[in-house]
Amino acid sequence: MIKTVPTTPYADQKPGTSGLRKKVPVFQQPNYAENFIQSIFDSLEGYQGKCLVIGGDGRYYNREVIQKAIKMASANGFGKVMVGKGGILSTPAASNIIRKYKAFGGIILSASHNPGGPTEDFGIKYNISNGGPAPEKITDAIYERSKVIDSYKIADFPDINLDRIAREDVGGMIVSVIDPVEDYAALMEELFDFGAIRNLISLGFRICFDAMSAVTGPYAKEIFEIRLGAPDGSVRNFLPLPDFGGHHPDPNLVYCKELYDDMMSDDAPDFGAASDGDGDRNLIIGKGIYVTPSDSLAILAANANLAPGYSHGIAGIARSMPTSGAADRVAEKRGVGIYETPTGWKFFGNLLDAGMATICGEESSGTGSNHVREKDGLWAVLLWLNILAVRGESVIDIVTQHWATYGRNYYSRHDYEGVDTDAANGLIAALREKLPTLPGTKIGDLTVSAADDFAYHDPVDKSVSQHQGIRILFEGGSRVVFRLSGTGTTGATLRVYIERYEPDPTRHNIETQEALADLITAAQEIADIKGRTGRDAPTVIT
Repeated sequence: MIKTVPTTPYADQKPGTSGLRKKVPVFQQPNYAENFIQSIFDSLEGYQGKCLVIGGDGRYYNREVIQKAIKMASANGFGKVMVGKGGILSTPAASNIIRKYKAFGGIILSASHNPGGPTEDFGIKYNISNGGPAPEKITDAIYERSKVIDSYKIADFPDINLDRIAREDVGGMIVSVIDPVEDYAALMEELFDFGAIRNLISLGFRICFDAMSAVTGPYAKEIFEIRLGAPDGSVRNFLPLPDFGGHHPDPNLVYCKELYDDMMSDDAPDFGAASDGDGDRNLIIGKGIYVTPSDSLAILAANANLAPGYSHGIAGIARSMPTSGAADRVAEKRGVGIYETPTGWKFFGNLLDAGMATICGEESSGTGSNHVREKDGLWAVLLWLNILAVRGESVIDIVTQHWATYGRNYYSRHDYEGVDTDAANGLIAALREKLPTLPGTKIGDLTVSAADDFAYHDPVDKSVSQHQGIRILFEGGSRVVFRLSGTGTTGATLRVYIERYEPDPTRHNIETQEALADLITAAQEIADIKGRTGRDAPTVIT
């Protein structure tokens, strides 16, 4: 039986960079999740009788919303739902399922790298038929619908048993509970030389992967330990937990300090990595060296041809605007396209679909390729392992050789988290007003050469995205970028990106914050960060 339930709108259901993210108690308000899900369905056309993929990262409230989404999909006319066993589907695995089985789209329940638990974060986002996040024209439509919604449809049938792989007909709709790992692991075996990696590990090469009690645990356990033969225990924290075991599942040097310390020790493994809450981000650490996400993107692009799935080369590289220019130098030397987009994986979708880019990356630890339409943490780890197996060199050797060939982009991101929203918006507004007066300004030994508010003109669909970050460019190629993050749920997060290019190999071993010291000072002065936010120092430096 289908019920039409009267409801009233919530005013705060505007999707951010990747879906709607709020605290769990917000989503637990009467009809809050139902309103947003119905707004998704009301913003789509032509899905009757089609397949919808549903899954999430296992965080608190995941199972409850999956049951709602299944029943609402039935009431709204979908013909089939595919859902991961236990409600589990990593974000890249969900993208693969959508593409492989030609689903109409998918609902992914995740707040990515944000904490989980009864009072922590939850999220819902919609992915389209190419497997990627919905573009802005759809998310804008969802938001507009959410502001006026007055009812939602839901079918009245018992909850689905999510813990048993099965296929059943409920309410005239097929519900298929699937193995969340199998299709993804099979795809990875197609892309990478598992034999070469398996041989490397058999020779004593040691890996350590921290799943952070999040969604990639079952995937990593199956791939690294079972299929590639890494010793039991190579994958840490592999059981997904609703609160991520108290971890903040963001793979950076703050929240992965134990892994970092192990990788810097005398008895360090050869290769360390981690992923985030929903499996789309990655951290790469070699024995004695941390690889920045920007450098990792450039190195993966430069060496992708060593993996079977990319043996014919790459068509182009795409990076988010705040990501360092290291990948640009690879593209220039390799003679392939380079594309600078706003932050948000959805902006890469058109480039990938058009065959203009093969590998994409963001400085916030997201890297991926045209194999799916999401960033993919385990994909990046496996490509690194493939490169290491073929080249027979250490991570530190590969990185230093890359710098010697292309130059080094010293790079760091300073995050000011939980800033008062009005103060953060005021800081950005003041910067915008300053832009015309900044060129020619001297700060210490630095001279501003240009300043703008980044706007993206999509070369495929010709859409324009304005106000994507304030860029301050200095003579000599250095730059500072300011933007507000769209992934948090409390206050505002001000991100400041600092970058300096150094072509001289004799100057490639300077400590990063030291190499960027004058730019850090300039950023604080130009934006008056302390005066406007009251903050003496960043919350997190990566």
